[in-house]
Amino acid sequence: MHPDRRFRWEDEDAMRAFVAARGFAHIFAMTAEGPMVAHAPVVVTEGGALRFHLARSNRICRYLDGLPALASVAGPDAYVSPDWYVAEDQVPTWNYVAVEAEGVAHMLDQPALVEQLDTLSATHEAALAPKPAWTRAKMSAGRFEAMLPAIICFEIRVLRWRGTRKFSQNKPAGDRASLATALDASGRRDMAALVRAP
Repeated sequence: MHPDRRFRWEDEDAMRAFVAARGFAHIFAMTAEGPMVAHAPVVVTEGGALRFHLARSNRICRYLDGLPALASVAGPDAYVSPDWYVAEDQVPTWNYVAVEAEGVAHMLDQPALVEQLDTLSATHEAALAPKPAWTRAKMSAGRFEAMLPAIICFEIRVLRWRGTRKFSQNKPAGDRASLATALDASGRRDMAALVRAP
């Protein structure tokens, strides 16, 4: 995470909500074959753990159970041109949001896998309203159950949450206002709003 304390994000509830809304993570682990990363859809449990599923054939699966793991979830980001500041002699940078969740990964049973899949689809289907949400009930009888053996569910019991919200908080108000205007003009209204936020 970024070392500048002005960018540090310490609100764990907000970080969990951010991860739940993004719903996708890079899962890193040091295995017997060396460092590996998996890319996975995730859900955050009520207890704050991360659940995700992977293809059983993913090479990280044979090592992940019981290993320390790090999930990285990235949010909106944007390049910042030095020309967008009022002050001279600036350098390019990048503004971004990111959260890391560190803990130990554990393989879960099939009922937990089904719960993770149902929660994942319900969460993201809700964002597609007003169309009727997809559920596994729309599948042919037996098809869902036939597909389950191809994937494995894991849970990271998070020991530490770390976050960065880097929106040029280290710059004076005039530079931030100029940067926000430039981000708006470049079509990055999402990042402009974050730069303007207190």
